[in-house]
Amino acid sequence: MPLKMIKGRFRISGASPDGDSVRFYPDRLDAFQVAGLKVRTNSQGGAQLRLDGIDALETHYRPRVAGAELWRQPAGLADAASAELLRYLGFTKVERDEGGRVTTSTPGETSGHILTRFADKYGRAVAFAFPGQRPGRSTDGGDVHLDVKALTGSANYRLLETGLAYPTFYSLLYPDIRQAMADVSVKARNSGKGVWEHDVTLSGFRLRSRTQLRDDVVILPKLFRRLVDYLSLDETGGVSLAGFAHYIDTRNDRLFTISDGHATELHTLLSVRRQTLKLTTPPENIVFQES
Repeated sequence: MPLKMIKGRFRISGASPDGDSVRFYPDRLDAFQVAGLKVRTNSQGGAQLRLDGIDALETHYRPRVAGAELWRQPAGLADAASAELLRYLGFTKVERDEGGRVTTSTPGETSGHILTRFADKYGRAVAFAFPGQRPGRSTDGGDVHLDVKALTGSANYRLLETGLAYPTFYSLLYPDIRQAMADVSVKARNSGKGVWEHDVTLSGFRLRSRTQLRDDVVILPKLFRRLVDYLSLDETGGVSLAGFAHYIDTRNDRLFTISDGHATELHTLLSVRRQTLKLTTPPENIVFQES
C-alpha cells in the first residue's frame, strides 16, 4: 500500500484526543502541502489525524443538529481506548480537565511518524500512526510501502489488537491491509477483549432511554452516531425507533459487503423491530465509500 511518510511529533496539551484521533505536528511546516495533501493545519502546522481502519467509542460527539448536546459512549471503555493510544505513542502521564481537554502531559510531546495519502472531508489526515522513527532510510515526505508486517507496529493495529476499537473500513484502504486488520479484530472479539466483552452490535439491544446509550450500551460507534443524530431531531427527548430505518435510508451511507461484494446502503444491514436494534453483519464485513 503506497503512502507518504511524514516525520514529526505528537502533541496533546490543549487538545482532546480520543481512541482514534490525535494531533500531529510535522517537522516541516509545509509537509502536507509538499505531499499534495489537503490537510487542514493550525498556525504551527499541527493537524488532526483520523486513524485509518478503526473507530473507538465516542468520548465527545456532537450531533449535526443545531443546539444539540454532546454525547458520549460508556466512559470506561471510551477512556481506555484514548489512554491506550496515548500510552502507545509514548505519553506516560496525561491530565485532563472536566471537559476532557488535556491540561498537561508527560512528556510534553513524543517523536513519531505517520503514513498517509489523503485527507477526509473534515480536513483530517487519514493515517497510520507510529511511535518513533521508521526503520531504514525512508525520506521525510517520500513514498513508502505499507505491508502487513509494518502494519503491526502502528497504533491503528494496536487498538484493534487490544479490542479497544472497532474495525471500520473505507474504500481507499487496500485489501491486504484491511484483511490483516479484520483478522486481528476477529481474534480480539473471540477472546472477549475490550469492547467485545460488552458489545451488543450484532446480538441487538432494546433501547429504553438516552441515559442507557451513554452509560451502558456498547455498539459500533458509527451506528451510535447515526442513532444519536436521529434522536437529536426529537425535541421531546424521546427514544422511539419508529422512524429510524427511514432516517438511515436518507443518510445515503453507501457501502459494499466483502463476503459477497454486494453494493448497498447501511439501512439494508440493520434490523429494527419496535425498540430493538442490531446490525445484521459483522463490522469487518463492511466497506464504506468515502464521502
